Order: sequence, then structure tokens, then C-alpha cells
Amino acid sequence: MSGQSPSPAAGKHITPVQRMVASCSGAILTSLLVTPLDVVKIRLQAQKNPFPKGIMGKCFVYCNGLMDHICVCENGNSKAWYKAPGHFSGTLDALVKIVRHEGIKSLWSGLPPTLVMAVPATVIYFTCYDQLFAALRLRMGTYSEEAPLLAGSIARVGSVTVISPLELMRTKLQSEKQSYKELTRCIRSAVETEGWRSLWRGLGPTLLRDVPFSAMYWYNYEKGKRLLCERYNFREPTFTITFISGSVSGAIASIVTLPFDVVKTRRQLDLGELQAKNLSSGVSASTFSVMGRIVAQHGFSGLFAGFFPRLIKVAPACAIMITTYEFGKDFFHKRNQERTLGPLLTNA
Repeated sequence: MSGQSPSPAAGKHITPVQRMVASCSGAILTSLLVTPLDVVKIRLQAQKNPFPKGIMGKCFVYCNGLMDHICVCENGNSKAWYKAPGHFSGTLDALVKIVRHEGIKSLWSGLPPTLVMAVPATVIYFTCYDQLFAALRLRMGTYSEEAPLLAGSIARVGSVTVISPLELMRTKLQSEKQSYKELTRCIRSAVETEGWRSLWRGLGPTLLRDVPFSAMYWYNYEKGKRLLCERYNFREPTFTITFISGSVSGAIASIVTLPFDVVKTRRQLDLGELQAKNLSSGVSASTFSVMGRIVAQHGFSGLFAGFFPRLIKVAPACAIMITTYEFGKDFFHKRNQERTLGPLLTNA
């Protein structure tokens, strides 16, 4: 084999719309498979640390493998996650009891916010990555192996920047129960008072976590594919190679960026509670000040809280997403080839 294995963009003549469909399919499948795991995790966490009754504005972060969502509880309860009776002794027990008492649909109770925001964000991200990778790979010459680093970083900055104002609006809608008219008035007032930058509040910590994650993920994914293809003498990466490369690269990136994920989660929770109580923060919320407070309270190990849950969620989510995406692109590539070659073979 040559030194560079086939890439997601190279050698697959498909349109941007087809890439978007492939990434959309991957995002939907990932959310469908991973959402039940997080619903169960939140139920288990809730029974260990239940929210006190009468407390308004307690928050938790719901993550389905594609995107984080801040959820605000009212009067100690939050609709689908906390109203079920009974005690769960573990993950399997929780799965069985939730299905038995509430129906199987309850396992996907956190799916709507994913379909509204995470899927479009993933479509933008993967489509931009492919286009950038193809262009950079041609222009970087001998440094083409570093193209995934740059392409992944730029694509992530673009998708996060586009989605950030929508996430802020969604959090306000959920925490304050505003109508769209009230929300529009609130946003207009914030823009007039603080400028357009107010719509991207919290963007910094998100980029500090997501951009390094994206750069490491794509670099390790492309390199892992190439090494496995060379090891087993494959010209094209197989389903197994793609799945393993996506899983391992996702695991590595999630471990390295975990401290920034902890900081982002802490800031999301603080912001959600302040918004729910209609208060302003008097404490510095910069990334490094939050890190300092975490270390002071919990030691350096506090920056790696949730290590195992993040690992077992992110690794399979990355593997499912990239494998579905690559399968979708292969499908459209073969379909386009058949359309192009079909008339030629008929005429021959």
C-alpha cells in the first residue's frame, strides 16, 4: 500500500448533499443507540442524589454521545427522568424496570433536543471536515498527514460557533419557560446592552474542549485506519477497521480533554441555575478560575471526574458515528458509479 490510506474524502465522488445525508444518518443512529444509556445513567444518579423538593432551578447535564444539553428541574422534578417510582440496583435492573413500568419509549425521553440541535451540528461538522480535508491534503504536500489536525479543528470551530447561540436560546427557553416572543425580546435587549458577543457566551470553554478533541480524534482516526490497512494488506478500510479506529481515537481524545469537559459541565450547571433563578454571577467563570476552584475543592483528581462514564459513552458513540458515516458515503459512491457506468455498459 501507499503511505496514505484512502480517506473519507479522497476517492469517493459524492456530492455535498450526499455527505450531509450520510452524516445525518450517522448522527440519528448514534443518538438512538446512546440515548438510552444516558437516560439510565441520569436515573441512577438521581436516586443517589435526589433533588430536594421545593428547590427551584437544580440542573443536570444530559449528553447522548453527540452533544451536551443543560436540563433544569422544577420543584425537584424534571418530567421524563425523575417521575418513575422504584429503586434501581444497577444498569440492567434500571433498563428492565423502566421498560416494564413506563414503556420502552421512555428510554428515548431525551431524544428531542438531540434531533433539534445535535443532528444539524453534526451534519455541518462532518461535511465541513470532509471538504477541508480534501482541500488541505492536496495543498500541504509532504505535510499531508497533519491535514486531519487542521481540518478537524477548523470544522469544529465552525460548527460550535454556528450552534452556540441556538444552545443559549434553547437553555433560556427550557429554564425560564418563555414564549418565543418573550425570548426574542430578551435576546434583543441582551444584544443592545452587551452586544452581539453575548449570544456566544460560554463559547471559550466549549472550544477549549471540542477543538483539541476534534484535532486528536481525526488525526488518530486517519492514522489508525492507515496502519490497520497496511497491517492487514487492505486497499480500503473495512467495517471492522473503521469501527476500531473510530473507537480508539475517540477514547484517546476523550481522556486527554476530560479536564476541559469537567470545567464546561461545571459552567453549564452554574449558568443553568443562575438563569433559572434569574440571578447574575458574582464569581469569575473563566476556564482557569473554574479549574482552580475544582482543584481547591476536590484536588487534581477532580479535573478527571467522570472518567469511566465518559470513556464508555464517547468511544462507542464515535465508533458508531464514523462507521455509519463511512458506510453512507460508500453507498452513495457506488450508487453514483452505477449511474455513470450504467449507460456506458448498455451502449457497449
